[in-house]
Amino acid sequence: QVQLVESGGGLVQAGGSLRLSCAASGRTFSNNNMGWFRQVPGKEREFVAGVNWRGSTYYADSVKGRFSISRDNAKNTVSLQMNSLKPDDTVVYYCTTRALSTIVVPTSARAYDYWGQGTQVTVSS
Repeated sequence: QVQLVESGGGLVQAGGSLRLSCAASGRTFSNNNMGWFRQVPGKEREFVAGVNWRGSTYYADSVKGRFSISRDNAKNTVSLQMNSLKPDDTVVYYCTTRALSTIVVPTSARAYDYWGQGTQVTVSS
């Protein structure tokens, strides 16, 4: 059974940094797209960042230059380094992966098959 477990969320002041981590188990994901989404209650999940099996990264415009995604295939983990955090970044963040492997990482949540339980990030002003 595939399982994704996020960690690293919390409370930080505006301008601060947090690092989210996601540990995957149940199968090897070294050849799969992995990513992070976030979701405001009542709205669809929003793409934040993704990385393909080759290590190429993709970012939403709202986080480009501030967030950095990385993966460690040996450990089956993906991380999201978040710098220069803003109050608008306050939301639940989800780790995700998909069974398909594509060079271009999809930005629609519907393209993904497996999700973590989410971790709350709160940025105070």
